[in-house]
Amino acid sequence: MGQDVEGQKVDTGKRKFLIAATSAVGGVAAAGVAIPLVMSMLPSARARAAGAPVEVDISKIEPGMLLTVEWRGKPVWIVNRTKEMLDLLPKHDAQLADPKSEMPQQPEYCKNATRSIKPEYLVAVGICTHLGCSPTYRKDVGAADLGSDWPGGFFCPCHGSRFDLAARVFKGVPAPTNLVIPPHQYLGDAKILIGVDAKGA
Repeated sequence: MGQDVEGQKVDTGKRKFLIAATSAVGGVAAAGVAIPLVMSMLPSARARAAGAPVEVDISKIEPGMLLTVEWRGKPVWIVNRTKEMLDLLPKHDAQLADPKSEMPQQPEYCKNATRSIKPEYLVAVGICTHLGCSPTYRKDVGAADLGSDWPGGFFCPCHGSRFDLAARVFKGVPAPTNLVIPPHQYLGDAKILIGVDAKGA
C-alpha cells in the first residue's frame, strides 16, 4: 500500500494490474487494426485471378502424368512427357493444321518442335480454341474410340477437337488453332513460374 498527496491510501498492486491490463487491451486493439491494414496491401484473390504469376512444384509429376493448376481463372496443364511421347511428335506432322506453330499461340521461346522450354515438360492452357471447353488428357496411343492412328494427346468430347502431346491441333476438327502456351519460366529443376516470360526472352 502507498499514500497519495491527499493522505488517502492507494492500492499500488491494483494500480499496476489495471495499467498492465489496459496496455494489453490496447496492444490487442492495435494488432486488430494493423492486421487488416497489412492484409489489404497483399494481392486479393481477384488480383491473383487477374494474372498474378503462379509458382508450381513439378518434382512430383511422374513421367506421363498431367498436373492441372489455375492461372488467371483458367486451367493450365503441365505434362511430364516421356521419351516415347516425344519420339511420336514428328511422326504425325502431316495430320496437323499448324505443325510448325506458325500461329502466335505460344511465346517465341516455345516456337519449336515440342512447344516448350524443356522438351519433357509441356505447359499449356487447357481450354479448347473452338468454344472454350476443356479437353481431356488421352495419352493412350491407338485408343479404341479415337482410332488406331491416335498418337496420344488431348480430346475435346464437346465437339471432337483433337490436339497432340505438343498441344497442336489436328486438321479437320472444329478448333481453329493450337492450344495456347502461357508465358512461363523455370525457377530451378523443380519449379515453374507461370505468368512470367522466360528470362532473357
